[in-house]
Amino acid sequence: MAQNNEPQSPIQASAERTVRANGVDLCVQTFGHPADSAILLVGTSMLTWEDEFCQRLAAAGSTDARFIIRYDIRDTGRSVGYEPGNPPYTIRDLVADAVGLLDTIGLAWAHFVGFSAGGWICQHAALEQPARVASLTLIASRPNAPGPTDPDLPEHADELMAYLTNAPKPDWSDRAAVIDHLIEGERHYAGLLPLDEVARRDIAGRLVDRTENVAWSMATFAAIDLGDRWRERLGTITAPTLLIHGTEDPFFPYGNGVALANEIPGAHLLTIERMGHELPRAVWDTVIPAIVRHTSRRPCHSESV
Repeated sequence: MAQNNEPQSPIQASAERTVRANGVDLCVQTFGHPADSAILLVGTSMLTWEDEFCQRLAAAGSTDARFIIRYDIRDTGRSVGYEPGNPPYTIRDLVADAVGLLDTIGLAWAHFVGFSAGGWICQHAALEQPARVASLTLIASRPNAPGPTDPDLPEHADELMAYLTNAPKPDWSDRAAVIDHLIEGERHYAGLLPLDEVARRDIAGRLVDRTENVAWSMATFAAIDLGDRWRERLGTITAPTLLIHGTEDPFFPYGNGVALANEIPGAHLLTIERMGHELPRAVWDTVIPAIVRHTSRRPCHSESV
């Protein structure tokens, strides 16, 4: 992609708003113009995706402008929440939420970009709703669910698992203690790139302030029903697929990205040296242009609904 050195007006985010999608309340925010090709960012909280990342991906004043959508999945942020312990929904409900969000906004399709377990939602969407997924980008994801992994896939790093098992829990009513806990966790998920602690502390504070139960929001993906295995179905994905994976990912180690690239037809793997289970600012100059290039084609079914 050619670099555009012309001054660009900053893209302003819409106000966060709660919408009804798939019969539940989801909190959503957008960047850019709805007439541009849409990218749906799928993480957990919408704060998986930093404000500036979204603004740069929307690319104000650029011929490569995108309409960016980020949202809180259930039990995170300001979206619908449930009693902790036994969530009354499955991953297929989360897929239906994502597709329902497109319906609510009036979009026939979007480019799906998923981080970590958000990549599972995107994989299922590409498998179950291929007409709605113009392209697929999976960042730091893997091709199977939590628990014992397949023999050919690397497990979570021992050091990270020791931390997750033994780390003292904060007083969840103490905002400062919770923020410290979140930042310490990020250090263990990070690779060898610098951690921008000032920026990450700001985001952690915002996450605490807009989440009713931070402890439960961090545990939901380990508790929800992820259904049957889907790795064996990855060969049926038709969406053009980009995999972005760090060589130092301790949670879903690099071999998981390699496996996804090998099993999804035509997938391209973008290897990010030194990156862990994260999306740090140090890699944005590589990652953002790659996503923009990958989402440059509009599908033939390009009408709005």
